[in-house]
Amino acid sequence: MEIKRKKDSLWRENVHQAVEIIRAHRMRSGLLILGVAIGITTILMIVTVLSGLSRKIYHDMASANRPYIYVTKFDPFVGGEEAEKLMRRKKLTREDADKIAELCPNLDAVEFINENTGGEKIVRYGSEKTPPIQILGCGPGMTEVFTMHVERGRFITDQDLQHRERVIVLAFGPAKNLFKNLDPVGRFVRIDDKRYRVIGTFESRHHIFGNLAENFAAIPETAAAKDFATESDWYSISATVRDGVTLEEGVEDVHRALRVARSLMPSQKDDFNVTTSEAFIGLVKKVTVPISIVLTIIASIGLVVGGIGVMNIMLISVTERTREIGVRRAIGAGRGDIMLQFLVESGMLTGIGGAIGVVFGTMLAYLVSKLIHFPFYFSVFWTLTALIFSVLVGVGFGLYPARRAGDMDPVTALRYE
Repeated sequence: MEIKRKKDSLWRENVHQAVEIIRAHRMRSGLLILGVAIGITTILMIVTVLSGLSRKIYHDMASANRPYIYVTKFDPFVGGEEAEKLMRRKKLTREDADKIAELCPNLDAVEFINENTGGEKIVRYGSEKTPPIQILGCGPGMTEVFTMHVERGRFITDQDLQHRERVIVLAFGPAKNLFKNLDPVGRFVRIDDKRYRVIGTFESRHHIFGNLAENFAAIPETAAAKDFATESDWYSISATVRDGVTLEEGVEDVHRALRVARSLMPSQKDDFNVTTSEAFIGLVKKVTVPISIVLTIIASIGLVVGGIGVMNIMLISVTERTREIGVRRAIGAGRGDIMLQFLVESGMLTGIGGAIGVVFGTMLAYLVSKLIHFPFYFSVFWTLTALIFSVLVGVGFGLYPARRAGDMDPVTALRYE
């Protein structure tokens, strides 16, 4: 108990002395604290914003409230000559989608989509026009699969599909470009020489890809085939699985159903590709994680510079306090006591800078996240890591000056003027 009290007293004395030294050298200590604070602010802001970015990517790339299965004739993750070869495969058809819906009871919604209806089109209303936008030929299930919300009017129905109705649902971008403050529902727009009646508009999605994700329109897939079909059109089939069914089970079901629909023999290779929204997210993470690491390392360079500053300041402090060290050693202070005193001082300097950096880093990350419409994510783990790391920088770079102080000869130190 007595030993514990002595240790507590020693720690209190070292902390008190460190505070006095910081006060005595306000300018020098303040500049060092500022440097560490800037480093921690940068690191924490990068980590927090990138964490929000990851969640934004997950939300937007997954698009739906639950993962979905995505079928195309080519592999979206393959490029070059191999991709060109895959593009020559037979197109997916409405019959393929119907066969999947028929043979896969584990699927909840199946949607056949023309993702490149006649290439990008300009939509016109009076003297107003949109930039070239993507026209999706789809059915009523698209909003369910991708969790897209209609803000005004309604979405495409089975009746629209059956009668090849020339109706259109505009995304936020085209609706804003064409109608400004007008209500678009019920008005007629022109795509090439065809008139389409606006039946609804989508709400803004604040997507990771910005305006690119807001500039599209949806029309019935049957109307797209009637009015704009070209050889360059490419089709996809998207589906969600029922509750209690895993995505892997759904993929297996779709795979089997498509082989049946396309009359493929057991020896024949697939002429289609089945992937999932989770695969897209995994691809993005493979890109963003290394970027996050690189940015964090770059930001940490500032802390290393701050650590070098700690070492220089502590070496100066050791030189200035040589006689004080000699006195302490003469009255019984051990090498470890002297080292501890200087390590507490250097750790406190960078620790104060780290605490300030955590506060400002969190505040700036919050402001940046709101400004660019990313979700703000506060991580207790990274906050504590930043604090501990800042203290360790001080202790690590203060170790050499502390050892130099502890190794001083008491007699030589007492003679120092």
